[in-house]
Amino acid sequence: MSANFEYIFPAIRGIQAEREYFVSMCPLRLIPRIFLFDDEELLPELRAQRTLNKGRIPEIARYVLSNRNGYVFSAITASVDGSVRFQPLGTDGEASRLGALHVDMSARFIINDGQHRRAAIEQALASAPEMGDETISVVFFIDRGLVRSQQMFSDLNQHAVRPSRSLALLYDHRTDMSQIAKLVSLKSPAFKDLVETERSTLSERSRKLFTLSAIHSACSALLENEEYSDVNHAAEACVEFWGEVSKQIPEWSFVRTGRMTSGEIRRDFLHSHAIALQAFGIVGRELTRLHKESWRKKLAGIGKIDWSRSNAQLWEGRALIGGRVSKASHNVTLTTNLIKKHLGLPLGPEEERVEQSFNRGKTQS
Repeated sequence: MSANFEYIFPAIRGIQAEREYFVSMCPLRLIPRIFLFDDEELLPELRAQRTLNKGRIPEIARYVLSNRNGYVFSAITASVDGSVRFQPLGTDGEASRLGALHVDMSARFIINDGQHRRAAIEQALASAPEMGDETISVVFFIDRGLVRSQQMFSDLNQHAVRPSRSLALLYDHRTDMSQIAKLVSLKSPAFKDLVETERSTLSERSRKLFTLSAIHSACSALLENEEYSDVNHAAEACVEFWGEVSKQIPEWSFVRTGRMTSGEIRRDFLHSHAIALQAFGIVGRELTRLHKESWRKKLAGIGKIDWSRSNAQLWEGRALIGGRVSKASHNVTLTTNLIKKHLGLPLGPEEERVEQSFNRGKTQS
């Protein structure tokens, strides 16, 4: 701050839509002090931002604190409503675009994009104040009223597209489970060359039979509460299990040999869909725990199940709702229950409750 009661930011000046804007690097300790969130008590039409989802803030803060040497923050975008002047280093070329942005201390800063990052930074600094000298990029737009800020929020967010879960997992190198899923998709004979890694849904014409996100959920269910020495050890256990599963489902290999297309299998059968894979994982966890020596032999029972989607009497309301595959948690449980019954495995208390509710519904209908 200067004697004229200004904020002074080192900045680069740019032009966008015939308007000046500025990019600066701000110390993290300044972010909570100067960027105040709009009053959440105001009606939405009077605010420039959405209401904070407070559940996201601890998650982002934990991410920062757990990855002190590797966290990444994208820029915060803010509007400045107040007196602003830019003092360039020179008048020609690059010098005219580099300089200092002077903002009157009475000016109001409104975050257009990044309010959750701002709140998470404040929370992280409470636990690690030494991070205060690290910086985050801030894009400043000059705005003389709330209407422009609201339009900016709409423009910035309506074109934002979250990556698919499969693609996010593919690029995630931090979590063990994402690494396990990737190793399994590459090494398992059941999945090799059949895994879609960029999309979490498969089109009818896709040559892939599984998605990486489905394999991640299935392996997570299989390994839940289990202890392994490292990622490779856990992946090997998964590869072994899915290899045994694939022996009981010949249609999976038909895609690789060209006897059937993946579209035909997904259209006619349920066993390659995410709901079935997750159910297999849950059942596999129980099998390997209760029958350590004979789980492979008992697993053979899944090959005797009629996995045809046309068998509405068996699957409607359990894995299908109105003929469409449902991934809802109670449908996963009902599918798991059916597999367990075929394999002679006991149902847990919650599984029993869901099964009884399902049976009551069928009786009443």
